[in-house]
Amino acid sequence: MNYRANDYDVIVIGAGHAGCESALAAARMGCETLLLTLSLDTIAYMPCNPSVGGPAKGHVVREIDALGGEMAKVIDKTHIQMRMLNTGKGPAVYALRAQADKVLYQRELKRVIEETPNLTLHQNMVERFLMEDGVCRGVVTRTGAEYYSKTVILTTGTYLRGRIIIGDLSYESGPNNQQPSINLAHHLMELGFDMVRFKTGTPPRINKRTIDTSQMEIQPGDDVPRAFSYETTEYNMDQLPCWLTYTNEDTHEYIQQNLHRAPMYSGEIKGRGPRYCPSIEDKIVRFADKNRHQIFIEPEGRETLEMYVQGLSTSLPEDVQLELLRTIKGLEKAEMMRTGYAIEYDAIVPTQLWPSLETKLVENLFTAGQINGTSGYEEAAAQGIMAGINAARKVQGKSPVVLDRSQAYIGVLIDDLVTKGTEEPYRLLTSRAEHRLLLRHDNADLRLTDIGYEIGLISKERYQKFEAKKEAIAREIERLRETKIRPIPEVQAILERMGTSEIHNAVELANLIKRPELGYAHIAEMSPSSEEISEDVAEQVEIQLKYEGYIKKSLQQVEKMRKMEAKRIPQWVDYTKIAGISSEAREKLMLVRPVSLGQASRISGVNPADISILMVHMEQGGKAVQKAE
Repeated sequence: MNYRANDYDVIVIGAGHAGCESALAAARMGCETLLLTLSLDTIAYMPCNPSVGGPAKGHVVREIDALGGEMAKVIDKTHIQMRMLNTGKGPAVYALRAQADKVLYQRELKRVIEETPNLTLHQNMVERFLMEDGVCRGVVTRTGAEYYSKTVILTTGTYLRGRIIIGDLSYESGPNNQQPSINLAHHLMELGFDMVRFKTGTPPRINKRTIDTSQMEIQPGDDVPRAFSYETTEYNMDQLPCWLTYTNEDTHEYIQQNLHRAPMYSGEIKGRGPRYCPSIEDKIVRFADKNRHQIFIEPEGRETLEMYVQGLSTSLPEDVQLELLRTIKGLEKAEMMRTGYAIEYDAIVPTQLWPSLETKLVENLFTAGQINGTSGYEEAAAQGIMAGINAARKVQGKSPVVLDRSQAYIGVLIDDLVTKGTEEPYRLLTSRAEHRLLLRHDNADLRLTDIGYEIGLISKERYQKFEAKKEAIAREIERLRETKIRPIPEVQAILERMGTSEIHNAVELANLIKRPELGYAHIAEMSPSSEEISEDVAEQVEIQLKYEGYIKKSLQQVEKMRKMEAKRIPQWVDYTKIAGISSEAREKLMLVRPVSLGQASRISGVNPADISILMVHMEQGGKAVQKAE
C-alpha cells in the first residue's frame, strides 16, 4: 500500500556520477533535494576504468569545477596517479588524466553528499513517476513511498533493463552484478519515450601477484604537482605506476579461433556499442592489419591487488578470457579476479530533450548521464551538474542555463545530444569542438567561473581570488605590450641560448613571446615584472599572446554563430506549413524543435537553403502576428 512520504524541491534518481553532481548542485543552490539510489554502497561507483580525465574529458572535469561541481575536488584527493597528456602538441589538446583509487573516490564523494545541507540521501528503487496532466509531480518507490517534488532528475546510467552477457551466459543485472531497474524502464515506454538499446563493456580484472611487470613498460605519473580543481592547494605526489604491454599474433589468432563464441558475433548482443572503445574481439576483426594493440595494466587502488586491464574489454566466455590473457607478455600466469562482460541497457533518444536537459514529453522531468546515450563518467557528471542547475532554477522561477559550443565542451556535448542525437554510446572528443582553441584545459575558470558565481555555486572568497587572477593577467599582458626590449648583450645571449635569431631594433615583449622558441620564462628573464607572477597567470599570458591571431579568428567565427543563436524560433512556427523546405528537414525540425536558427542549422539533414526559407517564414510570420495584434 502506498503512502505519502516527504515533499522536496528536487528529486534525483540514481547516485552515479551524474546523480551526485545533480543533487549537489541543486542542494547548494538552496533546493531541498532528495537523492535516491539502489545502494548506498555504490555511490559514484566506477564499474569500468577507474580513471578520470583524458582528451576532452579532462577539459570537462575542469569545466565542472569552474561551475562549482565536485568531481575535480574528489579526484584530486583520491588519485593514485596524475599525468598531463599531449604535452608535445598545442595547448588546445593538453589533457590531464588521473588514475583513481575507486574505493576512496566513492567514500569521499559519499561523505561530501552526506554532509551537504539541504540534501537527503536514501536507498530505495524508483518504480514510476507521479504524473498529473503530463507533468511529473514526484516518484513512487518499490516500498510504496510517494515522494512529491517540483522537479525530478533521472540519472539511471546503465541500470534500465540492464543485462550482463558473458559468452552464451546472460542475465538481468546492473553493472558488476548490481540489481537492474526494470519497472521504471517500462514506465518510460508507457509514457511515450522513444528508447534505444545500447551496449558497453568492461575487461577482466587480474591479481597483481600474478603479473610479471619486468616484461612491461612502466608508465609513471608526472613528477610535478597536478590538479583538476582550481581550489586544490595540497598535492598528492605518492603515485603508483601503470604498465604497458601489447597483444600479439598469438592473442589475435586465439580470439579468431573463438569468435563463434563471441556474443557480439553470435547475435546474442543486440545493443549498439561505443565506436571509440571497442571490445578486443571487435578490434581484431575491424583492424585485422594491426599486429598488436596496447594493453595498459592499471591499479584499482592502494589497498587492493586488483588490476584493471585497459584495452581488453570483452564479452567472450570466461575460459576464453583467461587463456587470451595468458597469451600477452607479462600476463602468462595471470589469474582473473573478475570476469569481463558486456552490458546492454535502455537509453532515451536524446533529441527528446530541450537544451536545459528537461524532457519535451514530460514537464519538470530532467535526464542526465548514460540514460541520454553517452559513455564515460565525465560526460555523465557534466550533464549532471547542468541538469541539477536547471532543475533548481526551474524551482526558483528562473530561466535555464545553457552553455553554447564556444563556451564549453559541456556545451558541445549537450548540443550534440539534443540536436543531432546519437546512434551509439556518445564519447566526447576534442575533434567534436569547432572552437577547441578557445576551450582549453587551462582556461576553464576564465570561461565559466562568472556563471558558477552568478548561479550560486562558487563562493565569494573563490570568486575574489578568480577576479584577482584575471586582473593580474590583464596587467601583465599590458606590461608586455608596452615594454620594448633593446638588443643589449644580455638579451642577445638569451636568444642565442634558445636557438632563435637576434634582434636588431627595440622589440615589444608581446611580439617577442610569439616566437616558437620562447616562453614567458624567457621574457621574464629579459624583463622581470615588478610584481610576483604565479605559474597560472604566466601560463595565461603566454598562451593568450602567443596564439593571439588564432584566438581572434576563432572569436570572429563565434560572433557570427552568436547572431544565429540570437535568432530564436518562436513557438508559433508550424513546420508543416512552411512551403519549400525538404521533407527530411521538415521531419527533423519537427522532431528536434530547435530553439534557435543556430541550433536548427546544426541538425543533420537541414541544409542552408532550408534555413533561409525558415528565416523568411519567421520574418513574414512575425509581421503577420504584429498585424493581427
